[in-house]
Amino acid sequence: MNLDILTKQDLEDFKADIIKEVAAVVDCSSCDKEWLRSSEVMEMLSISTGTLQNLRINGTISYTRMGGTLFYKRADIIATLNNNAA
Repeated sequence: MNLDILTKQDLEDFKADIIKEVAAVVDCSSCDKEWLRSSEVMEMLSISTGTLQNLRINGTISYTRMGGTLFYKRADIIATLNNNAA
């Protein structure tokens, strides 16, 4: 009979590995999404609600409204950034 003994360090290492894997999944939850909500766009561009509204009003960023929720196509946002690059 083979007996393996777990140490406190083994458990700490296991915990760190699990936290790292969960963080990777959570951080990339919107990476593959084609359509983003306003809050995701504001975080992506580091802009405020008012700035996002101005971009919509000026036609700089296109959007789609479904019910009371605004959605923005990720590809359109990236294209806008590339077109406006200095």
